[in-house]
Amino acid sequence: MFDIAVFGSLFLTLFVIMDPPGVTPIFLALTAGRPAKVQKRMAWQAAAVAFGVITVFGICGQQILDYLHITTPALMIAGGLLLLLIALDLLTGKSEEPTQTKDVNVALVPLGMPLLAGPGAIVSVILAVQHADSFGAQVSVWCAIAAMHVVLWVVMRNSLLIIRVIKDGGVVLVTRLAGMMLSALAVQQIINGITQVIDAH
Repeated sequence: MFDIAVFGSLFLTLFVIMDPPGVTPIFLALTAGRPAKVQKRMAWQAAAVAFGVITVFGICGQQILDYLHITTPALMIAGGLLLLLIALDLLTGKSEEPTQTKDVNVALVPLGMPLLAGPGAIVSVILAVQHADSFGAQVSVWCAIAAMHVVLWVVMRNSLLIIRVIKDGGVVLVTRLAGMMLSALAVQQIINGITQVIDAH
């Protein structure tokens, strides 16, 4: 009934794309200066938002893209540009002002979407659901998706322990580092999208 190969394949794919260890410094940078209770709630919200977005696209993603006439490369390039804007804010330090305001919930954007539930993860899930031709394979696909989001939540929640060790000065350093990593990730995503467009033609 349960297909361990399908589960393992999708879980590893999502782990590489969503990159829980890589998300840790970005989560710390975006939630810096908030009470620990709020940060814990944001870790849960970010994982929940990502799971919600991935679930919607897993169930009817191809139909949504087809209806809006959006190609996969277009989705990748748009996600890359959005992440690049966030990365530039982290690098220049501009993000430090809005993150302190209580009305900005970074758990929803950019953490939940497009950082965790980005084009790469969405496309992988759409393809996995399409290729799962039996009930057991479908169960395995959704178990892999759920397991991945539990891992993300645990990693982000425990990353708060790092803040206590590195203090404010370390958070600034981590913020700049996260901005650099995120900008590279964003540019790579844009390149991948453009490459797919060129290959298609």
